[in-house]
Amino acid sequence: MEESPEGTPAPAAEAPPPQPEAPTSEPGLDSRTGRLSFCVKLCYGIGGVPNQVASSATAFYLQLFLLDVAQIPAAQVSFVLFGGKVSGAAADPVAGFLINRSRRTGSGRLMPWVLGCTPFIALAYFFLWFLPPFTSLRGLWYATFYCLFQGLATPGTRACGSPSLGKSRRPPSAPPAPQFFQVPYTALTMLLTASPRERDSATAYRITMEMAGTLVGAAVHGLIVSGAHGAHRCEDAALPGPVAVSPDATRLYSIAAAVVAVIYPACSCLLRLGVKERPDPSTPVSGQGLSFLAGLSLTARHPPYLKLVISFLFISAAIQVEQSYLVLFCTHASRLHDHVQSLVLTILVSAVLSTPLWEWVLHRFGKRTSAFGIFVMVPFVILLAVVPTAPVAYVVAFVSGVSIAVSLLLPWSMLPDVVDEFQLHHQHGPGLETIFYSSYVFFTKLSGAGALGISTLSLEFAGYEAGACKQAEQVVVTLKVLIGAVPTCMILTGLCILMVSPTPKVPSQDTSRKLSLRRTTSYSMA
Repeated sequence: MEESPEGTPAPAAEAPPPQPEAPTSEPGLDSRTGRLSFCVKLCYGIGGVPNQVASSATAFYLQLFLLDVAQIPAAQVSFVLFGGKVSGAAADPVAGFLINRSRRTGSGRLMPWVLGCTPFIALAYFFLWFLPPFTSLRGLWYATFYCLFQGLATPGTRACGSPSLGKSRRPPSAPPAPQFFQVPYTALTMLLTASPRERDSATAYRITMEMAGTLVGAAVHGLIVSGAHGAHRCEDAALPGPVAVSPDATRLYSIAAAVVAVIYPACSCLLRLGVKERPDPSTPVSGQGLSFLAGLSLTARHPPYLKLVISFLFISAAIQVEQSYLVLFCTHASRLHDHVQSLVLTILVSAVLSTPLWEWVLHRFGKRTSAFGIFVMVPFVILLAVVPTAPVAYVVAFVSGVSIAVSLLLPWSMLPDVVDEFQLHHQHGPGLETIFYSSYVFFTKLSGAGALGISTLSLEFAGYEAGACKQAEQVVVTLKVLIGAVPTCMILTGLCILMVSPTPKVPSQDTSRKLSLRRTTSYSMA
């Protein structure tokens, strides 16, 4: 240290400030702004296409395939559908437990799960539509592969896909469909960039591609297998009873299954090549939040949440029954078998196009008022059961798509309000938001499993004959009840419960900021 002429020590020369390190740039990511390139967003969106393609095909055509092509008794089909849905629900907590405890690898922490599950999902989906040479154990064959497919891949109940949902107050810790493929894929949104705006943009790309996948799945699968269920199949059947399975039918279903199965590895490769997983800066390093059972006990005692869940248990089960039995109704209870493909596409196109409209109605007139949009389909499905003609069927398909859109959009719009209201009155650590969402998905899947299982079992009691060209009158009446009366009763019950329940108070903007800060602080201290 040098001294000045007056003898006082001169201040030490300040060292130059350290130069900031050059940020390591990742492909497709602007490290200064966190902006994602169009290529990254597109590849991320493509990763969600296979699940929607496969789910759309199974929702409309699997039951018809099991009954008329595989010619499994209706009781066994009931077991297959119920077991598959239950396995999907049971996979939720298992997937969350394992994925949350996995270590980061060179490819990231979530990407290995997506890539590792892909070949197993593709094989399970293909063999789900494959006709084995034996007949005695076909029920067990299809139950095994449907359970694998549901547990590994199938997304849970969620909104049809408005891009604006990505900007909702839904917490990032609550993936919509916790399965071994879907939860790491959806959770990748949080690890693409730190910019909330870019995350919302990536979510919009994902939802848009998933909507396209839903349409493609029903269209491609339906076009390929349309020749397997035409009227010509029964022209040469002079005697009543089951008709021998045509080799063309099995070949067409195998081709359709192979086309969808190939989509899985193709889209996963594009996802891997175009998306780079960033390290998660918010991973908790110490401390624990509430356990799952303790959190579930708290949420189960919250009255607004209970009433919301119970109401949509009935509504979502009604929608699943309507979708599952539409193709069977058109094939065996009316002369609409030539219109099946067009009716399915009408429902899906109507649901996709009406979703932005319902999003506007939700914000303009309120969520309770929007719930009446679900009721719109009730008189029309009854009309279809009474007057099963082509013009009526297309009107019913269009209106059903509109109602399905709001029935899927509404619960995911109301759940954040319930969670925020709960957080205003309770001081707890991280994890409760995830429990709210995962338990909702779990119970709606169980309700769908029960509804589909019991309704398919009713066909067995009515005397449904697998593979027969003409069913007994009792079966025709049962199909009319399943397509009309059953969804009507479920929807009315769910709406009554929803209407009598108190509406959660929507937090003000200042309160929302406080809740967001509380969540962020809780997770950073966990």
